Amino acid sequence: MQITQKSADGLAREFSVVVTAAAIEDRISKRLEEVGEQVRLPGFRPGKVPMTLLRKRFGDSVRGEILERTIDETIQATISEKAVKPALRPQVDVVEFTEGKDLELSVKMEVLPDIVASDFSAIQLEKWTATVEEGEVTKAIDELSKRNRESKTIAENRKAKTGDMLVVEFVGRVDGKPFEGGTSKNSFIEIGAGRFIAGFEDQMIGSSAGDTVMVSVKFPADYGVKEIAGKDAEFEVKVKEIRELTAPELNDDFARKVGASDLDDLKKKTRESLQRSYDRLSRLRLKRQLLDSLANGHDFPVPQGMVDAEFNAIWRQIEQAKAANRLDPEDAGKSDDQLRTEYRGIATRRVRLGLLLSDVGQKNNIEVTQEELTNAAVSEAMLYPGQEQAVLNYYRSNPGSMESLRPPVFEDKVVDFVLELAKTSSKPVTYEQLRADAETPPDITDALK
Repeated sequence: MQITQKSADGLAREFSVVVTAAAIEDRISKRLEEVGEQVRLPGFRPGKVPMTLLRKRFGDSVRGEILERTIDETIQATISEKAVKPALRPQVDVVEFTEGKDLELSVKMEVLPDIVASDFSAIQLEKWTATVEEGEVTKAIDELSKRNRESKTIAENRKAKTGDMLVVEFVGRVDGKPFEGGTSKNSFIEIGAGRFIAGFEDQMIGSSAGDTVMVSVKFPADYGVKEIAGKDAEFEVKVKEIRELTAPELNDDFARKVGASDLDDLKKKTRESLQRSYDRLSRLRLKRQLLDSLANGHDFPVPQGMVDAEFNAIWRQIEQAKAANRLDPEDAGKSDDQLRTEYRGIATRRVRLGLLLSDVGQKNNIEVTQEELTNAAVSEAMLYPGQEQAVLNYYRSNPGSMESLRPPVFEDKVVDFVLELAKTSSKPVTYEQLRADAETPPDITDALK
């Protein structure tokens, strides 16, 4: 096998690989002999089928098999002999594969760039830290109590007011016609909770059990169902019953009901849970700062094939969001060309940061242990209360899913490594400041998760 580099343009490489006709013929003959030992043809004992007949019957398929094997070997040989690190699987094209002639292949690839990391000790970061205040604990427990309210059908025939729970059935119509998802036989509406379309709950105030109320609303322009987004709708609502919602008394019994040993333990667990949420937000902010610093401090070339793959993944999400009428408001007024330019830049940044973190991890022998993978699976399972064991069983029985946790764990370990080297100052802030700065603030009422 003769391997010759034909071109080198940036990270792109092209090689010409030639395998002699004699070598190909030898491989074909040996494979046909193996076939002859196994195949059964009428009139011939195994191993006694003439080579001419084997070539006639199996020559084309064996030839294709040998080509496929040779291509795989060519890729490995090129990588080894030329000491290159492909960014993605090389592209192999057959230039010449005629019987009696040398096999000629073209191998094209993009290689990983040489990366020289900056001095991480020169990075300066500011870590925002928030401490849980007593009022926040009280607010979280009140919200927890609110989620555990009991409803009781009122005995007297009074009119519905804010705070009541109505049991209703309704039919919604747009342009006079019922629409999909607009009908229910048994729905619960808490007046004032703001869970229905704006204006719906307010129009139920003053109704009584047995009443039929005509409710007129307008669906938001960005409503998830495109067919009715921005349109006027009318709901014919029948009130079946009115219920009062009563919050449980905040005592030891309530605490035990929600998984604590007593009220003091509930407050302690709530404080700890909130602090973990604050700390997660603090770390996310610090990590974003670090990644911004790394992105601004490194400008090495990146393989365009990797950028294309990342961009295509992003663009599929953009198209799905557009189809569902859920495109980010900041993107809604932009043309496709503007969006493509913007998100290709994001894809390039992601690839560059990914390559940098991978390089730092490899050069500093950072690895992910099986125990860390298991802990990551447990953390994922905790996101599904009541289904934790089922989620864990899924990961344990699907090695591929477990392995999918490795990249984010590896990334976090590399980030921790760099943070240890960077100079980080601390700044106390309120939770509101931390939340306002965060991309995805947590629900602080999930105190016991």
